[in-house]
Amino acid sequence: MKSFILSIMLFSALFSGSANAAVKVYKGSSRYSSDVICTVREAKVYKKTSSYSSDVVCNIRDSRIYKGTSSYSSDVLYNVKDGKVYRGTSSYSSDVLMTIRDGKVYKGNSSYSSDVICTIRDGKVYKGNSSYSSDILFSIDGLLTLEQFVAVFHCVNYVW
Repeated sequence: MKSFILSIMLFSALFSGSANAAVKVYKGSSRYSSDVICTVREAKVYKKTSSYSSDVVCNIRDSRIYKGTSSYSSDVLYNVKDGKVYRGTSSYSSDVLMTIRDGKVYKGNSSYSSDVICTIRDGKVYKGNSSYSSDILFSIDGLLTLEQFVAVFHCVNYVW
């Protein structure tokens, strides 16, 4: 029971309101600088450890994640609202790509355990419902907002 409560607290901390320091995302459970996938600085996700504007994978404004450094509505990748991640600028239930709730990322609007894409625990993101170290997809070394997590998820799955 104690680990369950700790897990909920850590999940809440991962999605805290403010994350100003640079947060690095690593392959698997690694902490080697050569295994950095991306770095989050405030409202931008950069390739690897870069801080150059040309290496911005996506940026966050309000509840939207934009491609690169763009702020055009045509470049909105995702719209995040109430734990739901929508395609582009949509807010239609048919355009929900994933739902993030209780330390789990579900396909679409689902809340079924068979539809878990990944599990977030102790700063690590595991494949599906797993908690095995061999199933760690990536590790996060700091605090992220929900929108920052979605931007990182995009970077890990579609850019890296």
